[in-house]
Amino acid sequence: MRVDFHGVTTPPDVFAGWAREVEEAGYDSLWMSETRHDPFIGLTAAALRTERVAIRTGLAVVFARNPMTTAMLSNDLQLVSGGRFSLGIGSQLKTHITRRFSMPWDKPAARMREYVRALHAIWDCFETGGRLRFRGEFYRHTVMSPFFNPGPNPFGRPRILVAGVGPLMTELAGELGDGFLAHIISTRRLLEEHTLPALRAAREKAGRSMEGYELHATPIVATGSTEEELRAEVERAKVEIAYYASIPSYAPVLELHGLEDLRDELHRLAHLGRGDEVVDVIDDEVVETFAIVGEPAVAAKKIHDRFDGIATSLAFFRQQGGTPEAWRPLYEELRKLQATAG
Repeated sequence: MRVDFHGVTTPPDVFAGWAREVEEAGYDSLWMSETRHDPFIGLTAAALRTERVAIRTGLAVVFARNPMTTAMLSNDLQLVSGGRFSLGIGSQLKTHITRRFSMPWDKPAARMREYVRALHAIWDCFETGGRLRFRGEFYRHTVMSPFFNPGPNPFGRPRILVAGVGPLMTELAGELGDGFLAHIISTRRLLEEHTLPALRAAREKAGRSMEGYELHATPIVATGSTEEELRAEVERAKVEIAYYASIPSYAPVLELHGLEDLRDELHRLAHLGRGDEVVDVIDDEVVETFAIVGEPAVAAKKIHDRFDGIATSLAFFRQQGGTPEAWRPLYEELRKLQATAG
């Protein structure tokens, strides 16, 4: 299981400044989310400062841009990074797509399926110089003159990693993607009982195996070296769990763990506009279910127990981000544990 560094809300200049430090520390990949900043900018700057570490969006909100835009950005980042780029994509929520980005939202799984196929059609055109003739329900790309065609990428096309929670998006990720981005509140039980079987079935149906397929996990981690630090981190984790658990589309994850009452209470408080109270209903048992809690050695063991044999890569999650220095004790303990176990 690879260990990666994830910049969640980090400004691109800061992220670029960390890039070489992260690479020298031994992390396998650098991920950047599309939250407060465009991930392609931060990753481009990071790619120019590194030589080995993989460069990945985790995730890029593709419904906020059309397939041609994403194909061009990804092709250029694959070129700049020397073939180290992977495109991690997700749909985001309807409210954000329609009200923040002012873009259309309908049939998200079907739209994502077509989006991935459109990306490959565009990259095929780049590689072969052939005519671009993609006509779908949501996207049409039928013009590509030589002046706008960058030609074959010497490093090939990027791998596509698809984020999902529900069965339709998970099936799509297995069928058309090169990997799956598990949601932040994914548990081992969810991955074993639902995600992996769905991915395997989809790949088998598509005539593809699981060999080389990636499953990336990004668990919420609350760790600290002192009791005071750990207590503060647990409170932060409660806020993050409450946020994601209150989103209706993530309710099946709570239901799987028999937390229907928590689901209903979170939805009730959100509906009443009492979002500041949702943290109060997240107890320590819920935190242990969805987050990794403990001082670095304990947290490393919990990460290993939860994701070993399931995830191919993992990054520590904190909504407000985490510096390489802040994560260093946990990173070192996890690497030490992996070396012993391996």
